[in-house]
Amino acid sequence: MLESAEVRDAFQRHAIVKLKADWTNGDPAITKLLQSFGRPGVPLYVLYPGKNEEPIVFPEVLTKGMVLEKLQTAARRVAAQ
Repeated sequence: MLESAEVRDAFQRHAIVKLKADWTNGDPAITKLLQSFGRPGVPLYVLYPGKNEEPIVFPEVLTKGMVLEKLQTAARRVAAQ
């Protein structure tokens, strides 16, 4: 779903960068990040809107509509700052 054309285009249009962390070997930095969000493991999807905005934590199961709406909302907030 994150690699669908519509979602990829939304990331590009709003100049939002995707970052994927590989926890295959139990990286301590990723473990610490997971714990900071109260998650015992992956997947963890977080959108950092920027500036002093709180991160948006998505549920483990994503829908395209949910992601597109949050990307739009985050882009509007950043543009307004």
